[in-house]
Amino acid sequence: MKHFHRLFNPLCWPIAAKISAALVSAVLIPMSFTAYYNLRQSLNSVEAGEYRKLELLATSTASRLDQLIIDIGRIVVQVSSDRNVVNFLTASTSGKREGFRNDLQQTLENVSRSNPDFDAVFIMDKQGDAVAATDSKFFGKNYAFREYFRSSIQGNSYVSSILVGETTKRPGMFFSHPVRSPSGEIVGVLVLKIKGADIWAIINALQVGSQSYAFLIDQQGVIISHADQSLLYHSLIPLPQNILKQIVADRRYGLEQIQSLNISELKVMVKAKLAGHATYRYPPHQMPRIVGFAPLEQQPWVLGVSKPKAQFAAPLNHLIWLHGSSVLIIGGITAIIALLLARRISRPIHALTGAAQALELEHDDFDSYVLELHQSLAKSTHSQDDIGQLVRVFLKMAEEVRMRHQKLKMQVQELRIEIDETKRANNVAEITENEHFQQLQIKIQKLREQAVTVSETETDYYRRLQSKVQSLKERSLTSEV
Repeated sequence: MKHFHRLFNPLCWPIAAKISAALVSAVLIPMSFTAYYNLRQSLNSVEAGEYRKLELLATSTASRLDQLIIDIGRIVVQVSSDRNVVNFLTASTSGKREGFRNDLQQTLENVSRSNPDFDAVFIMDKQGDAVAATDSKFFGKNYAFREYFRSSIQGNSYVSSILVGETTKRPGMFFSHPVRSPSGEIVGVLVLKIKGADIWAIINALQVGSQSYAFLIDQQGVIISHADQSLLYHSLIPLPQNILKQIVADRRYGLEQIQSLNISELKVMVKAKLAGHATYRYPPHQMPRIVGFAPLEQQPWVLGVSKPKAQFAAPLNHLIWLHGSSVLIIGGITAIIALLLARRISRPIHALTGAAQALELEHDDFDSYVLELHQSLAKSTHSQDDIGQLVRVFLKMAEEVRMRHQKLKMQVQELRIEIDETKRANNVAEITENEHFQQLQIKIQKLREQAVTVSETETDYYRRLQSKVQSLKERSLTSEV
């Protein structure tokens, strides 16, 4: 538990770990914030660029469709004012009309063959009956219920959505324009139908990835072009009942009911006036997709370009990986450099710590220890930084301690000599100041004063004197005990 506490308590870490952590943090924390900021900006830039790319693709294709509509509209206007067409519809009798039929038919055939995208060209009279056509299936049919007839008979040019033909059952796009007599009276309507498959081909040719596709919706949000034809004539969002009834009544798509895909995220596409983008899921359990869309100028349609968000996110993930790997690599290099630097800084500190702890211990040969200490820290003394200064100060302190140690030894030795002399003096004083010893001295003095007998030699005298001194010492010792 103690080691566990030390591990998670920075105050208990070794100085090398503290220095390494400080250096790594000083590098990685600012770098991480900078990398995150740059990454966030880069991601936003790449994300905006990808959305912009889809929007530009949608705008480009929408412009192509606009130009196609403009060109075909000009052809329709030109053909509607052709002399053969006007003469045919303004003929006062059926006989005169039949006289212009061959020239009219030739004109219509020339127009039909001028562009492989044209499916049929036909002319209707004021009642909506097809009185001439390049495809015999149209001849004699009444199309007064069609919006292109109702609009053009009122004097307007009209471009339909991609409709399913009532006669041919083939999808197509209908262009109509009123035919006027020299006096300006509307005498009929000229209709040119282009193949819906060719419109689809233009849109489907737009590819931005393996799972991408383009699609076209009309003003009601009904899909009129899609790579997956099973989704044709489905609405992006549920349609109001009155719109549904009108579409069914017009037999616009040849269906009794318009199914909704119910993709609420794509509501922004319906009747959009500006290019934009959105994210959606279809079906709901599938991976999310992104779509860039742009409106057409000639028609209230919107073209969308869709791709999986995974493809969109691929460059973003690559960018994240690059930033993350760069932070890790630089962090690893920084950690290694920090560790080496920390060890270089902490090595003399550890040596000083060990030396300081060793100074507290007793050494038999302190001079040899100080010499070893000088040798072990010799490299650090050459450094001019704070560590080098600290080592030099420490070695100077150790030298002073050594000198004090020697001085102390000498003082201790001198003190021991003084103590021995003092002890001896004290012992002598104890003997000489003793009462028995003093009495003995008095007796000896008396004996010295006595005359030496003739018969007693000097040697015998000293022997007798020594024996008396000995007996007095024994008596003195006995009395002290």
